[in-house]
Parts: sequence; C-alpha cells; structure tokens
Amino acid sequence: MMKSAAKIDMTQGSIMKKVLLFALPICVGNVLQQLYSTVDTLVIGNFCGSVSLAAVGTSSQPVEILLCVFLGLGTGVSILVSQFTGRGDRQGQKDICATAISFLFLCAVPLSILGQFIGPLVLRFMQVPEDTWDLANAYIGIVFWGTLGNMGYNMNAGILRGMGDSRASLFFLLISCIVNIVLDLLFVAGFGMDVGGAALATSIAMYCSWLFSIFYIRKQYPELEFTFLPHRINGTMLKKIVVIGLPLGLNSSIYSIGHILMQSLINLQGSTFIAASSVSSKVTGIANVAITSMSSAATTFSGQNLGAGNYVYLKKGGIRIPLVSGAITCFAGLLVTFFCRPILELFTRDQAVLEFAVRYIWVVLPFTWAYAVFNCIISFVNGMGEIRFPTIVNILTLWAVRIPCAYLISRFFDGGYVMASISVSFVFGMVCMLSYFFSSNWKNVKRMAEAQQLG
Repeated sequence: MMKSAAKIDMTQGSIMKKVLLFALPICVGNVLQQLYSTVDTLVIGNFCGSVSLAAVGTSSQPVEILLCVFLGLGTGVSILVSQFTGRGDRQGQKDICATAISFLFLCAVPLSILGQFIGPLVLRFMQVPEDTWDLANAYIGIVFWGTLGNMGYNMNAGILRGMGDSRASLFFLLISCIVNIVLDLLFVAGFGMDVGGAALATSIAMYCSWLFSIFYIRKQYPELEFTFLPHRINGTMLKKIVVIGLPLGLNSSIYSIGHILMQSLINLQGSTFIAASSVSSKVTGIANVAITSMSSAATTFSGQNLGAGNYVYLKKGGIRIPLVSGAITCFAGLLVTFFCRPILELFTRDQAVLEFAVRYIWVVLPFTWAYAVFNCIISFVNGMGEIRFPTIVNILTLWAVRIPCAYLISRFFDGGYVMASISVSFVFGMVCMLSYFFSSNWKNVKRMAEAQQLG
C-alpha cells in the first residue's frame, strides 16, 4: 500500500470540505510562490531601481512562451494520474510516472539551450526599451538554465496533486522560497549582482525544490518506482499525455504569445509604466492566491470522479467549486484594492510608478472574481478530458477580446488605461464558460447523475 496519509479521496464525503482541504495547501503554496517572486521584486526595487524592475517584469513573457507547451503536457500527466487514481489503477500510475520522467529530460535539456537564442529575439519583438534591454537579456539567459528544475518541480507537483496529495508541493515551495530569499539577499543586496543575481537565486531554488520532490515521492510512494534519471517510456502512456497535454500546452502557448503582444503595448508606455505593471501584478497575485488552488482542486476532483464513475459528485462539484472560488476571490480582491497603496509602497517609493500601479489595481482587481469562476470551470472541464471547448474559449478571450480592446484603448483613448482590456476579457471568458452547463456533454452528466441517484 501507499504509505502517505496526505492523499485526499474526492469521490466520497463532503464535496466542499474535501475540495477546500485539498486547495488549502496549494493556496498556502501559492502565497509562498508569490513571496518567491515578490522577494525578487522587493529586493530589486529597493537595491537596484525602476529600470531593473522593468527588466524583470518584461522578461518573464519569453520564458513563459517557451515553457508553457511543456507545462501543459505536465498538466496532462496530472489529469491522467487523477483518473487512474479514481479507478484504482496502480500500474497505470507507475507507467505514467516513468514516462513523465523520461519525457521531462527530453524536453527540458534542449529547451534550456534553445532559450538562450530565442529569448533575445522575443525581447526584440516585444520592443523592450533600450535602457532595459541589457538587464532583461541577462535575466532571461540565466532563468532558462533553470528550465529542468522548473519543469521537474511542476511535473512532480502535478503527479502528486493527481493522486490527491496537495500538501507535498507546499513543503517543496517552502524550501525553494527560503533558498530564494537567502540567495536574493546574498547575490543582489550583498554582491550587487543586480537582476542576474535574482535570476540565479530563482534557478537554484527551483532545482532544490525539484530534487526534494523526487526524494519525497520515492519515500512516500515506493510503489511508483520513481527515479532520478529517465529509464523507460511507455508508448501508450506517451500518446495519452500528448493527446491531453499538447492541446493544453498549445493553448497556453497561444495565450502567451498574446501576453507578449499585450506586454508590447505596455512597453510602448515607457519603463515607468512597465515597472508599475510589474509591481501591481505582484499585488494582484497576492489577492488572487485562491484561484490557482481552487482550479487545481477542480481538475483533480473532476478527474477522480470521472475515473470512479461518480456522476452525482461531478454534477454537484461542477457548480459549487467555481462559485466558492469566485466568492473568495471577490472578497480578497476588494480588500486589497482598498488598501493597495500602502502595499505598493513596500515595493517602490517612486511616485510616478505608484500612481500608475494604483490605477492598474483599481481597474483590474475588482473584476478578477470573474476570472476565478472562468478558470475554475475550465480546469473542471479539462479534468474530465474535454479539452476542445476550453481551448476555444481561451483563444477567443485573448485574441478576440483582450488584445483588440487593448489596441483600441491605446490607439484611440489613453495607453495608460490599456489594462482595462484585462477586466473586459475576464467577464467575457466567464460568460462563455458558464455556457458549458447548457452543453450536451453536461446534460449527459446530469442524466447519468439522475440515473445513479435513482439506482
């Protein structure tokens, strides 16, 4: 038997109690992850200046666009693991883990090298200001060497979440967060390495987190026969990973390209506005920590219950989980919006940056509850293996709504309000995903649930 007592079986008991118990460690982990990136911003903002802040803010997009395809494949692994867990298929769990390890190395090592050449090209495409270019290029080059640690951690955390163990990733993030804080202070504040020191601290911390996750899985789940290095690939499992994960990854990639276009519009407003957007994104991230955790819980919940054939729980959870996620995010968003200025002053004392950052938060944060509902439904549907509809909605939300709105605002109104397009896209995406509950697939889930209740 598996030795871990941290697994949560979502196919029985109180739905929201199980979901919240599962989501809570991820939520705390998200706080740590926000702290993880926030420390970079705090240290750089206080020891380096607004140009360095702008460099870190603008260089995250090229990293995201290259990583997102492979992180999407990792999400596919997590969905499959949750379905195998619901069915009680131990051999399936073991085969998918072995394949995932080999697939990780096949993807991460070439990507680390490729990123050194593609990263600067993407920065040029994004029209990064000349005063920010050298620092952004230095940051992105170092971060790409941490690709194996980044992807490895996310893959292993996804496997554990699929099995119902959400506590483990909290411990991994705690380790990486402590390492990151110590090294940030050492490299940036102590050695004066500027953004390069922050990037090096982040990469080392991710490798520590990845290695610790391997030790954890080997100790707590010996039946998975988890290894440090690749040793075999199951062709059937690889095909399943690609069928589910590749559309998710491509969706994320298309979304990231759109983010780059959005960042380009932001970059046109100058380094002060870039720095303001970077700082305000950290504060909005603090308010939105529940979104990712509830969405992860929704994916595992739907995957486990689909695997177990528990349609009664599927029907109930599909409505309740997004509503609770939206309510939590609405409360946190409004609270942070009203107290945003003293929070922002922790990052920078530059008054011009502060004015733009406050405006950004007041325009975006009160509407993120809509994104919480939107993203939670997408995650729930993805966990059932239905990838097409969420992918279409995601693409439309970005390419048909957010980017055109951003362009129109910057072209005909005021580029300082370009972030309003984000709020518009949140509402649009939520309305589209709510329409899923009128689809034939959901009606079939309801029919199966009614049959189970009668039978």
